Amino acid sequence: MRLAAVCIGRPEKLPGKSYKTGINKAGIGTAVLDRLGLVGDAVCNAKHHGGEDQAILLEGSLTLDWWAEQLGRPLTPGTFGENLVIEGLDNRNVAVGDSFHVGHVVLEASCPRSPCNTLAAKMADPSFARTYTRAGRPGIYCRVVAEGTVSTGDPVRHEIYSGERIMIPDMLAAIGRKLPESEKARFLAAPIGSRWRSTFGG
Repeated sequence: MRLAAVCIGRPEKLPGKSYKTGINKAGIGTAVLDRLGLVGDAVCNAKHHGGEDQAILLEGSLTLDWWAEQLGRPLTPGTFGENLVIEGLDNRNVAVGDSFHVGHVVLEASCPRSPCNTLAAKMADPSFARTYTRAGRPGIYCRVVAEGTVSTGDPVRHEIYSGERIMIPDMLAAIGRKLPESEKARFLAAPIGSRWRSTFGG
């Protein structure tokens, strides 16, 4: 695997929206990562985005290829607001606690990307949040375990979490469902993001 794209966004308004967002990302080649993500990347809604558990949003190239086929058009890096694209990765194969090693940088998967109205506006499709959820291929939020610099083309090593695997798509699919206590306990035993812990009673 290798790093196919490194993207950051600037604060700007989407058509028809009154607030600013950093969802429009563009490739920059090289970036520094600290504990809150890519230095220079805009986080305009700190209530729902950003923070140490959602410092980086990454997508796998195989997942983006699937979306391009579904949407009938090519997707440029950053289309979904992702910071990093990993070549050869399918989002469905990632579990909470899996780590991605890029040189000295270490990222740890913490939770799925939950689609919102801003993503729907970015895609110019009011129903896209539902489409994204049904697809079962959510983007992957990561915390930064080890800081450093990353560049397009860097090799990436995907390391599997040693505990019970809670797959990222399964977390998103659990939203809105009445889960048995045993299932909630499974989710809470994994290193899931802090915003999601209350969802499962943690």
